[in-house]
Amino acid sequence: APRAPKCSDSSATGAFGAFLYVKIRFGKPDPTWLANGMLAGLVAITAPCAFVSSWAAMVIGLVAGVLVVAAAVFIDTKLRIDDPVGAVAVHGVNGAWGIVALGLFANGTYGQGLNGVAYGVTGLLYGDPGQLVAELVGIAANVLYVAPVAALAFFVIGKVLGNRPTAEDEIAEVLASHYLSAAEATADAPDAVDVRAKAAGALLRAAGRAESL
Repeated sequence: APRAPKCSDSSATGAFGAFLYVKIRFGKPDPTWLANGMLAGLVAITAPCAFVSSWAAMVIGLVAGVLVVAAAVFIDTKLRIDDPVGAVAVHGVNGAWGIVALGLFANGTYGQGLNGVAYGVTGLLYGDPGQLVAELVGIAANVLYVAPVAALAFFVIGKVLGNRPTAEDEIAEVLASHYLSAAEATADAPDAVDVRAKAAGALLRAAGRAESL
């Protein structure tokens, strides 16, 4: 089956799944969660897109839309990891879900001869538990290698250069850049640098007041 429609199916149901879950859990929809649900659907269908049917692509996306919200909230509130855009939930959690989904929903119509297997890639729901086991082994191998290597890399970078700027620099630079962009979009563009400096000073003073509360 063509891959592009299945990617569209999964991204659409991912957005819809996130929309529904956020509406039910928080009482109102949020367009940022909807966008992350769409991305999660695309990530989740990446591994299985050639091997699953359209109905399965929609199920995969729907689950991804719920997972991305639940995982992002868990990472932020329980693990206390700073991931403001939900990248771990989108790419990490739903990348793993997509791999598992291949082992569940692969229908056997494609992939004959891959890895020395004569028949097509076939998942658990179509009678082959071995594919699901292989996917789980792949996820475990990835985590066992990537996690310590990434931790070591971040540790070394943190000691040598630092992994992030100070909180003051973050507030001043990110928000002052917003004001700079606004100034550049007006007829007062020559004064943009002055606007940036004034905005940075005001924001730093506000940050100082907030810390004293």
